[in-house]
Amino acid sequence: MESIRDQADRAWAGDEAASQGTGSAGRLFEVVPGIALATGFGLSIAIQTADGLVIVDTSGRNHGQRVVEAIRAWDDRPIRNVVYTHGHFDHVGGMPAFDADAEARGYPRPRVIAHANVPRRFDRYTRTAGYNATINARQFFARPEASAEEVEGWTRHRYPDVTYEESYRFEQGGLTFELRHGKGETDDHTWVWIPELKAICAGDFFIWRTPNAGNPQKVQRYPVEWAQALRAMAAMNAGVFIPSHGVPIYGADRIARALDETATLLETLVEQTLELLNRGARLDEAIHTVRAPEELLAHPYLRPYYDEPEFIVRNVWRMYGGWYDGNPANLKPAPEADLAGELARLVGGPGALARRAQELADGGSLRLACHLAEFAALAAPGDPAIRETRAKVYAARAAAEHSLMARGIFNAAAREPAPGG
Repeated sequence: MESIRDQADRAWAGDEAASQGTGSAGRLFEVVPGIALATGFGLSIAIQTADGLVIVDTSGRNHGQRVVEAIRAWDDRPIRNVVYTHGHFDHVGGMPAFDADAEARGYPRPRVIAHANVPRRFDRYTRTAGYNATINARQFFARPEASAEEVEGWTRHRYPDVTYEESYRFEQGGLTFELRHGKGETDDHTWVWIPELKAICAGDFFIWRTPNAGNPQKVQRYPVEWAQALRAMAAMNAGVFIPSHGVPIYGADRIARALDETATLLETLVEQTLELLNRGARLDEAIHTVRAPEELLAHPYLRPYYDEPEFIVRNVWRMYGGWYDGNPANLKPAPEADLAGELARLVGGPGALARRAQELADGGSLRLACHLAEFAALAAPGDPAIRETRAKVYAARAAAEHSLMARGIFNAAAREPAPGG
């Protein structure tokens, strides 16, 4: 079987499948002697010490048992400490399987360590369980609704035993684990430095993709602080860098380059957006004029296949400028259905809007086609022909997109009932 190092070399050379393809859940790869990763939806990283194991991230709830079994085939000693890099479900959801394993073996329950904002995140998830289940169903599975079981899952959390604010250090079995807080994809993010092994466990600060700094359905991301955290990691001169998605990076030069260029991508998007904000431009201008350098997006670890630069621009705008987009008509807008009805009357009815939407889609003008298809559906929510046109337009839009987030939303739109229907 190919080693994880060989796979990492192929990923660095541009092999798309190699960068993400660690295989089905429950496989284990030894990264370097004493460190292994177990595969799931989100990786779980196991570090051997003279006094048992330390685990960084637990993968998700659906894969937790297979992750535990893979780790236990490698080392069956007690797991003393578990670190959550952040509170997203694919990093913490597998923890009940680790607790159950400890109980079955007669070991003490692992101590869980996380940033102080992780419990606050869990509290928020409980309050917004329906929303979180719905948007994750839409984002990852391209369906508009979540099951009752999925909603209930957002109310079950294994809270950490120990929390910290800026940094936290513990020793176990001859190794030192230095936890550092940084804002990035989340406000509760931790990266871990293990000096004796010259290893960094990076969580989602690096995902072999354009950074997830603009997710349109999630709370605020932090691109400035994200870049700062990446540069702090680069300064450690690590020999191995292990994200919680994708393959590791080996070698100080490669690690420094990947982190520097990822930080640079974020910084240039921030600076371009702020320049427009400072001169009074509208959000519309920022969305359509700010550009990520193509030479950066060409790198195998910065391709916009999950998030994308346009979404990051929106998040920068929200962070520094609020939700007002600069268009005064949008400050206190008319109901969407009223606007759609008025436009339909002006052009000869909802059917005219739908026909023009299809013409635009057929000609490749998918952005404009989506607007007209949506207006047509709002103006005539009970019309089956218009619903069909709307679905076709969004399906075509999804097929033309590269990022998972855009495809998920557009595919869900193609499958969901028309607005008001």
